[in-house]
Amino acid sequence: MALTSDRNTPYRDGELISVPVAAGVKIYAGSLVVATATGYAAPGSTATTLTYLGRAEEQVDNSAGADGARTVLVRRRKAFLFANSATDAVDQACVGKPCYIVDDQTVAKTHGTNTRSACGIVLGVGAEGVWVE
Repeated sequence: MALTSDRNTPYRDGELISVPVAAGVKIYAGSLVVATATGYAAPGSTATTLTYLGRAEEQVDNSAGADGARTVLVRRRKAFLFANSATDAVDQACVGKPCYIVDDQTVAKTHGTNTRSACGIVLGVGAEGVWVE
């Protein structure tokens, strides 16, 4: 039903979120974190069913737990410095364009013939790695 008066709508910041962790995984602090096809947090990897979430703020070991047995804090809405792929390197021409997830610390220029999920938007590239928003 549509509103007929003002509503005090709750909100969250959205920069730091707690996400239930997938079964059988360990997420390291500072790593690239994704949501699996079922919505659980996992370390970044080469797969086509992942959604980029951000950077892990803590280490969480759910290697012996079921889906959701643990949660991980994930920082979002920032630019993070990830490693550049040695075989499919992000370059200056990629600034403003999406890059793709290789693993929990590495991004690539392409989707690898439809084998990689999108990560985020490239903001900068240098010898130290790739800045991804």
